[in-house]
Amino acid sequence: MTIKTRFAPSPTGYLHVGGARTALYSWLYAQANQGEFVLRIEDTDIERSTQEAIDAIMEGMSWLGLEWNEGPYYQTKRFDRYKELIQQLVDEGKAYRCYCTPEELEAMREAQMAKGESARYTGIWRDRTDYPEDKPYVIRFKNPQTGSVVFDDQIRGNIEFQNTELDDLIILRSDGSPTYNFCVVVDDWDMGITHVVRGEDHINNTPRQINILKALGAPIPVYAHVSMILGDDGAKLSKRHGAVGVMQYRDDGYLPEALLNYLVRLGWSHGDQEIFSVDEMKELFTLDAINKAASAFNTEKLNWLNQHYIKTSDPEHVASYLEWHMQDQNIDASTGPALSEVVTALSERAKTLKELAASSRYFYEDYSEFDANAAKKHLRPVAKEPLVLVQQKLSNIDDWSNAEVLHQAIQDTAEELELGMGKVGMPLRVAITGAGQSPSLDITLKMIGKARSVERISKALDFIANREANG
Repeated sequence: MTIKTRFAPSPTGYLHVGGARTALYSWLYAQANQGEFVLRIEDTDIERSTQEAIDAIMEGMSWLGLEWNEGPYYQTKRFDRYKELIQQLVDEGKAYRCYCTPEELEAMREAQMAKGESARYTGIWRDRTDYPEDKPYVIRFKNPQTGSVVFDDQIRGNIEFQNTELDDLIILRSDGSPTYNFCVVVDDWDMGITHVVRGEDHINNTPRQINILKALGAPIPVYAHVSMILGDDGAKLSKRHGAVGVMQYRDDGYLPEALLNYLVRLGWSHGDQEIFSVDEMKELFTLDAINKAASAFNTEKLNWLNQHYIKTSDPEHVASYLEWHMQDQNIDASTGPALSEVVTALSERAKTLKELAASSRYFYEDYSEFDANAAKKHLRPVAKEPLVLVQQKLSNIDDWSNAEVLHQAIQDTAEELELGMGKVGMPLRVAITGAGQSPSLDITLKMIGKARSVERISKALDFIANREANG
């Protein structure tokens, strides 16, 4: 049997981290078992479904690398199939028309609640055939009235529902549109889905769907219900905790592999291992290793993972994602060093690609002013002599590509003036970057280039002269 899983989002918003984790688990289970992964767009909520949301879901999936083998399928394009099977159930006496008005249903609920009973449809039209003419109706599924539904959840173990707890579900609305629970059942059957991985909020739907599958004579897939994700404060994850669309994590400077690694560990484990390549995830992932307890989102942990991947990944690979941030921050990367060099130079200091791009600006464009604190501390009259001498030595270097030669020029300046390296290095760093932090000076000089470096030292000397003139 070929394992076949699916991710079936409703396109009423962006792909959020909870959905992305469900998609990842579903995708990984297929990958781990040489199976197939289906993308299905459950767009039966026509009023709330949008093309923008569909595009955002697929963009998020593609950015994460969760490529699907089949799809995307759209439920709105399968209405004829659903209606055909609904009519079959009616013809077989397994579904029926219900003519209850909204007012009658409300009165039914109020009467039950007044008696302390749970509010549910009573089945008043279940066995009637005295159908009125020209009156709107829905079609309800005849749920069994005895026995129970038992299924072995791959995460939670054995789960049982008594059929007496389930009322007769509407499967076709009065406007002729099929409902979610019926469409899901037919899709999983038609698409050959063997394993359904989804959120725990669907547990109550599962017995209803199993009963419909049995009525259709369809096979029952294996179910695995994943727990919700909580914020650091224990509350349900929301925008307040940063529960935004997946592409926001791209915008905020995260690498997709860092987010994948974080999400896979948000409820699943393999011993004490924290870092997982995608290949390792595929090899090691199992459904029964998913924790049934809720998981808490921890941004600090995600930042730690992201910095790990920025530091340890191939700089060319990281640079391919950094390019988007350079463009987003209007930094023309064609006017300076290769982005892979920037990644190598700055990766130790940056938790995100957004930070990395922002801190690389001085490699590509001249700064408009010095950082006030750095200039006040390091661009003082006492720095004039070392800056003049080091500028002279740097100007005489022809092979600017050799960082060791650049380092030697700085060291020679310190020795000639009998100064510590910091007395030369810190004013020089502020001069060429405009601020007080950068990678090692020889690498920084090499990447900025000779003409820019010499010119910026002159700018720093002018700043010192103005400072002297103004007392």
